[in-house]
Amino acid sequence: MKAGRSEKSEVALREGEMKAVIQSGGKGTRLKPYTMVLPKPLMPVGSKPVLELLLKWLRRNGTRDAYVTTGYLGHLIRTVCGDGRQWDLRIKYTEEPQPLGTIGGLTLLRDDLSSTFLVVNGDVLTDLNINAFAACHHQHGGPLTIATAKRIIHTDFGVIEDVAGRVRRFQEKPILTHLVSMGVYCMEPEVLNYIPVGVPFGFDDLMFCMLGRGLPVCTFQHNGLWLDIGRVEDFHKAQELAWDEQSPAFETLAVA
Repeated sequence: MKAGRSEKSEVALREGEMKAVIQSGGKGTRLKPYTMVLPKPLMPVGSKPVLELLLKWLRRNGTRDAYVTTGYLGHLIRTVCGDGRQWDLRIKYTEEPQPLGTIGGLTLLRDDLSSTFLVVNGDVLTDLNINAFAACHHQHGGPLTIATAKRIIHTDFGVIEDVAGRVRRFQEKPILTHLVSMGVYCMEPEVLNYIPVGVPFGFDDLMFCMLGRGLPVCTFQHNGLWLDIGRVEDFHKAQELAWDEQSPAFETLAVA
């Protein structure tokens, strides 16, 4: 761990200085035709846009400064969220003239991200405790920590493992459990050094780059609520919850 990093993070969280970047520039192709009218972060969950619920979650966890990266239908996001004062937030926006991928838009904020910061996909709903997440990140001492959740995947086919054309193992419609990325990340500014400027760059590209260089990438497993409303199934599940100013208890929903 770098000296002083943990203490600095705790002070930043107490004082609301830990910045968050919300990635909101995508076209939401998985939710078409709905996203032909609205950008994915403005899709309604109950009576509120998912982005509003996400911003309120950040504020409850101590964040005061949020940066929203925009592209597709970005003017609608600006109109709805404004400068953030209605949620006691300070919101600034970036505009991608051309799509920069899931992580490339961070290069537009190099001068603003000088200490530990959060990156959150604009289609995420969660009750993740950011303080616990940040504490884990600093305990590991690496430049990047990924918030993860377990997902159960039901396979519709018989799965065959073969060697040189001969079956070695067969499983009929197995149920698999995987640890998956929640689309929530805690990063150090040094991560920006591995993101090229002006070209599309996905989080998968960043992972391959960092792992290829032998850089540590750590995980924090979250056992609570997590929905990716970019998936049709999760979008429908989110409508079943009674959303108010607080996130609903995750026990009310079985996520599979």
